[in-house]
Amino acid sequence: MNWDDLRFFLALSREGSVSGAGKALGVKHTTVARRVQAFEERLGTRLFDRLSSGYAMTQAAENLFEHALAMEMHAQAVDREVLGRDAELAGPLKLTASHEVADRLIMPKLREFSKAYPQIDLQLITTSGLVDFAAREADIALRLTAKPPDYLVGREVMRLQHGIYGTTRSLRKLSDPVNVILWQDETDHPPWVTENFPDARTVLRLDDVSTMAVATRHHLGLSRIPCFIGDSDASLRRLDVSFERSDWGVWILSHVDLRATARVRVCREFLLEAIEQQRLLIQGEMSQYP
Repeated sequence: MNWDDLRFFLALSREGSVSGAGKALGVKHTTVARRVQAFEERLGTRLFDRLSSGYAMTQAAENLFEHALAMEMHAQAVDREVLGRDAELAGPLKLTASHEVADRLIMPKLREFSKAYPQIDLQLITTSGLVDFAAREADIALRLTAKPPDYLVGREVMRLQHGIYGTTRSLRKLSDPVNVILWQDETDHPPWVTENFPDARTVLRLDDVSTMAVATRHHLGLSRIPCFIGDSDASLRRLDVSFERSDWGVWILSHVDLRATARVRVCREFLLEAIEQQRLLIQGEMSQYP
């Protein structure tokens, strides 16, 4: 059975439409429709019911699906095995990081990497969500986490330090009931609020730390954010309130099958050095007022 046929079959099974499958595969929707129809003709059975709402799998497709998934896993393993033996410092390399890490910690250093390894085609994927390493959506990840997934290998470079931040204008009003910005899942005031501002009023809840820093910059209230974000923002000031070191750290991670790849290795070493160079900033020991 042709693996290429199964790629189109799996994409349409997952997406439920030829347009969605085409986007997932990077081809035109007409190509998906043509390939699936030809596959059905070769098998001599109908795999999908064409409905007004999209494509629905038939029982024959349901029976085939698990076998196709197994073949996909084997194909991905072969792909990683080949890449894992690659000793060339050239070719594509996908690095993923959250927006705040990419903007504040990585982007200022990338010119050095580009100069050192001009033949590596570096692709930076900025997302706060997890990517599929098995499907080679990324080769290496720089993540802020307390515990990375078990299928990834790597190391924690250092722990984060947090601080309470506000603008000069908002810090002048600490004698008034203080406005605070919290995380979306913080339904009650966290300890940093109850211990320091018992009469505080929550004005906003967010799910993104970069947006929290922007909201703080626009005088909406005080927030607790990592020092590498707050101390690098000239419009923010940190209160003289001490915190324990966070349980979250900066991790450099890759798939276990890619740990010996030359370009993954040099990128990992580069990132390690880049983070180490910013240790004082990340751990809140750099003066805000040069």
